[in-house]
Amino acid sequence: MRVIVVGAGVLGTMHAWQAVQRGHEVVHIEREAEARGASVRNFGLVWVGGRAAGEELATALRARELWEEIGAAVPGLGFRANGSLTAVTTEAELAVARATLARPDAVARGLRLLAPDEVRAANPALRGTLLGALACDRDAVVEPRTAQRALKEALLRSGRYTFLGGREVRDLVDTAGGSAVRDDRGTVHGGDTIVLCTGAWLGGLVRGLAPELPVRRVRLQMMQTAPLGEPLTTSVADADSFRYYPAYAGPALDALAAAQPQPPTAAEHRMQLLMVQRADGGLTIGDTHEYTEPFGFDVDEAPYEHLASVAEALLGRPLPPVRRRWAGVYAQCADTARVVHRERLRADAWLVTGPGGRGMTCSPAIAESTANELGW
Repeated sequence: MRVIVVGAGVLGTMHAWQAVQRGHEVVHIEREAEARGASVRNFGLVWVGGRAAGEELATALRARELWEEIGAAVPGLGFRANGSLTAVTTEAELAVARATLARPDAVARGLRLLAPDEVRAANPALRGTLLGALACDRDAVVEPRTAQRALKEALLRSGRYTFLGGREVRDLVDTAGGSAVRDDRGTVHGGDTIVLCTGAWLGGLVRGLAPELPVRRVRLQMMQTAPLGEPLTTSVADADSFRYYPAYAGPALDALAAAQPQPPTAAEHRMQLLMVQRADGGLTIGDTHEYTEPFGFDVDEAPYEHLASVAEALLGRPLPPVRRRWAGVYAQCADTARVVHRERLRADAWLVTGPGGRGMTCSPAIAESTANELGW
């Protein structure tokens, strides 16, 4: 089979990976020279602990297995099964952690509640005043800035993969052999199956093919520091993550929201702290969530100041100098309970989009599901 994949972010690349692994030929088309969207502007987290029960959690758990398998085959991904700690500093936050641990799927998620001394044993860099932490042993991380490149290099070695960067697909066209795409150079690329994984690019071709697409765009802000100078052995979240991820909903979270409102900046920008150490020792820290377009063309400094203060409180020390700040935009299903939007555009052409902040976590399993559904 010849598969045409449009979009070289993590979702498109994982669809290409599935096709090649199943013995097919892939032509992979990307409008930039290489991926530059949300797939490289994120934490690289494979985040299981906070996922909603049901399909979302099952997808994340399967993706976690696939990430480990692919990471063993492609060392350049920088896959690390480092786990995570969601730090708690108040009794109301601790109550949410305890309620989460009492749920029937806590073992499947790999959750444990750690006392303060156990937190410091697991991650000595956390020297702030803590009441404990909710640990998730299933969580992991890859290097987002280099992951797509490493996967592309591995795919090229297969001999069944062609990457065409710097080409924007303009049309989905009919040919004698079935559907094909035409790029902005006028070249027509035909295949047995076409999969569009265009991420946050929802205009142009995508709007023409799916004008009522039930997907919205979300903007975030993040930053990266110079090396910390010591290991941050796990990924780290603050208790505002309880407010953001669906796994923690319930009476304890309602009580937290009533007793402990977010600081104004965090509430305005719908913030949580996530913190991951990169391979070079620096820290990726974020993030914010903005849902109303048009998005600003610049970044707001107040969220960065809030993130720095929360991170420094958990670390019990000043942050290293900030080296980079950036914004990113991803596509999310309007019904946030849906893991992904998968739509058949023609008999042999599909659109797969909208995983939202789950994209880096769930893409391997989403692509596997597409491959199974299409009979690859």
